[in-house]
Amino acid sequence: MKVAISDVNLIETNRRTGASTRRIFLLSGTCWLVGGLISKHANGAASPSPAAKVLIEDFSSSGRSLGATLVPKVVKSEAEWRRELPEEAFFITREEGTERAFSGAYWNLHAEGVYRCICCDTALFDSATKFDSGTGWPSFWQPIAKSNIVENADHSYGMSRIAVSCGRCDAHLGHVFDDGPRPTGLRYCINSNALHFVQRTS
Repeated sequence: MKVAISDVNLIETNRRTGASTRRIFLLSGTCWLVGGLISKHANGAASPSPAAKVLIEDFSSSGRSLGATLVPKVVKSEAEWRRELPEEAFFITREEGTERAFSGAYWNLHAEGVYRCICCDTALFDSATKFDSGTGWPSFWQPIAKSNIVENADHSYGMSRIAVSCGRCDAHLGHVFDDGPRPTGLRYCINSNALHFVQRTS
């Protein structure tokens, strides 16, 4: 939507003379809306508010909790994510894709450590909760901290599932199902390409 320069000038002129008409009100609202849209969609993404923060629990390389803290939400344009991420990681995390079963680097990894978000390095899962689900994707019976992930209903492809994403940068990670082992009975089915693994240190 474009606002003519003459209309903007009319608004300013009428403001100086104290006029208050319906035309002024509508055009003022249009200018405000256009300005907001320009700010929101610049570079193909919403501009993060300086006050936008999320509560994330941080973890050391040994997997020890360092406590919860408010951190800035990570928001980047599509172009920025494309430059920073490998192609497959971009497809999965920013376009909600899925890697082929048994193709990822971590589905059969048994080393001890922490699985972090490939986009923002937030700790997401611990190897202590990883199990062999036989599905060909890394599977965990719980996240490392509930505050570090977000779960939302996903009705794509004619299915009803619960999608899992990173709590700090909204990266799509995978889905959670209720066919996992004890003690939670859950299976967080996660794409390897959404993660990077940091081996545990003492």
